[in-house]
Amino acid sequence: MDKGWIRVNARDLSKIIASTVKTHIIASCIDDSSSTTPLELKLPAMGLKHPSFFMATSLLLLILLCICSLPSFALSRAMIKDDAKVLGRPVAFLQNLVGSQKGDTIEGLRHLKQYLHKFGYLIHSHSPSSSTTSTSTARNNDDEDTYDELLESAIRTYQQNYNLDVTGELDARTIDLMMKPRCGVPDIINGTTSMNSGKPTNNNHHRHHQSHVVLHYNVNPSRRKWAKTQLTYAFLNSGSALRSVTARAFKRWSAVTSFTFREVQDPETADIKIGFFAGEHGDDDPFDGPGGVLAHSYIPTIGLFHLDKEERWSTKNIPGMNEMDLESVTVHEMGHLLGLAHSSDEDAVMYPTIDNGVVKRELTEDDIDGITDLYKYLT
Repeated sequence: MDKGWIRVNARDLSKIIASTVKTHIIASCIDDSSSTTPLELKLPAMGLKHPSFFMATSLLLLILLCICSLPSFALSRAMIKDDAKVLGRPVAFLQNLVGSQKGDTIEGLRHLKQYLHKFGYLIHSHSPSSSTTSTSTARNNDDEDTYDELLESAIRTYQQNYNLDVTGELDARTIDLMMKPRCGVPDIINGTTSMNSGKPTNNNHHRHHQSHVVLHYNVNPSRRKWAKTQLTYAFLNSGSALRSVTARAFKRWSAVTSFTFREVQDPETADIKIGFFAGEHGDDDPFDGPGGVLAHSYIPTIGLFHLDKEERWSTKNIPGMNEMDLESVTVHEMGHLLGLAHSSDEDAVMYPTIDNGVVKRELTEDDIDGITDLYKYLT
């Protein structure tokens, strides 16, 4: 079944009208347009002896068919509203922006601009770097709720980086992706990225084409890296659960590099410092609460790794549908600690977003290619 569409079997429908026997119609319109609960329509075996009943039944079926044939836009919008209730306040404003396009003035667009600014897609006009940014980043001249050319350009770049249809419009798929929990590290740093928008145009939309393979992995623009292979780490605040998760996550990166990782007790002497924090926590990059930014970390050799303690973290082998897998996020952030940035490959650990209930702990070829490229002399 196509996402957002409800299909009624025409043969079954004809049988209902002809025989008025009991049947089942799959409908999405019981309580609201996003429900997928089967609706059982029971009709008395009255035959065609009662024309008025037959006409009323036919009219009811016609109405159901019309309602259930609503376009995917309406259903997707309803599903996005449901997601907003689950994910909470960081993304709630996005649900009202589905279908927005250049020329619109809609409340909430200014918050979208702030979101895009945070992840590198828009640069404020007063920013010192605004005169030197590349074409991967649009320069935002105002904070109004207006959908201008700069916002359209930023949306197009975002869609390109995330393998979406590049329209410059806020379609349901774009909004749905923006609402997913994600890493707080920007996709574009100082106007530079190795995600899709930073690659040659003819390679952007093809992951594999005959013998040519497009590499999606992304190293930090300055290619900063560690000059040693033996790294130490310490916890600023944590329990035994994070310690075991961290050890397993480091082991995954050790298996594909020459790095070794050893825990020490003194954070002052450790290369990498790990901890849980909430809201503002001293690094000018505050967390936004449940369902938004999950964590952030810093490129070599800063070595800071912060997790949002307000998230519903899971250390189980299989997290619940409303839980975030701590090990998956930790493996991702360790990629940043070693010098990798975000990848456009949805299967890669270094892809920026992850859903609740998803386990994504195994390094892919794309992740391994990225770390190998950065540390050629160490791996």
